[in-house]
Amino acid sequence: MPHKILVIEDEPTLARLLSYNLSQEGYETKVVDHGSDGLQVALQQQFDLIVLDIMLPGMNGFEVLSKLRQKGNRTPVIILTARNAEEEVVQGLKYGADDYITKPFGVAELLARVSAVLRRTVSDEALQEKAPSGEKVITAGELHIYPEKYEVVLGGESIPLRPKEFEVLLYLVQRPGVVITRDDLMNIVWGFDYIGGQRTVDVHVSSLRKKLEMNQQSVQIESIRGVGYKLVTTPVKKA
Repeated sequence: MPHKILVIEDEPTLARLLSYNLSQEGYETKVVDHGSDGLQVALQQQFDLIVLDIMLPGMNGFEVLSKLRQKGNRTPVIILTARNAEEEVVQGLKYGADDYITKPFGVAELLARVSAVLRRTVSDEALQEKAPSGEKVITAGELHIYPEKYEVVLGGESIPLRPKEFEVLLYLVQRPGVVITRDDLMNIVWGFDYIGGQRTVDVHVSSLRKKLEMNQQSVQIESIRGVGYKLVTTPVKKA
């Protein structure tokens, strides 16, 4: 069966362009031109991918994305942003977007990004289905990671992470004290075919760092300027 893609875009010409080219590539598409309506459709129907514009009537793209994630909808989302709008990209990734496309864009870039996100999603699902049910634990100081369950516990408290944040942390914790370059993280976590920039890595690490370092200092992610990141653990002093 063809992948189903929801396009939430209010500009008629762009909406037709997206729908036509995605359909020509073999995808089944549905177009909605209103933010609130798009949210309802996304929650009521099953899609493999959502292409979401930021500037929408009724409810902007950030609100749509935020409400989707709050309701537990994990459908991959590619946001459409304006040229030189770095803040939009950063905010979109923080809300849970999987990728972004800057307008104006070419058909080849659109199709490449859609294909890459869908491949990553299928790969992630396959890995989860094959994962054993055992309680494998990776420990670094007070940090305990359960790879098969995508769970992280720090100092006895569960830390909620997005899938890519979890994968970044897992890669770092398996190499404690070792500097990992941005390129390495990009290739391992997002794949060699990912065509986004290193800013994606920085945004995810920044979000991950804030979640880990809240009210504790035993596990930290240090930035190595111009290179990448490393995970550092500090022994906890017992009373």
